[in-house]
Amino acid sequence: MSEAEDAEPGGPRRRPPRKQVLLRLDPTVHAALARWAADDLRSVNAQIDLLLRRALRDAGRLPRDTPPPRGPGRPPSNP
Repeated sequence: MSEAEDAEPGGPRRRPPRKQVLLRLDPTVHAALARWAADDLRSVNAQIDLLLRRALRDAGRLPRDTPPPRGPGRPPSNP
């Protein structure tokens, strides 16, 4: 979505807060994810989000109104 599409008359649209999930992983799985994420210049969290979105899309279960993943870098600070 472009900035123009994301903007509303009263200002930019804000995303709802992200859900926090406690995830227990086997240490070897986490290490493999961490290496993969580093290779792709992502955090482990962003890598897991990307993989879950791909799996949902491939299974035909990703809702159409799901916003795209956040871009690289830090999110903008709140004024």
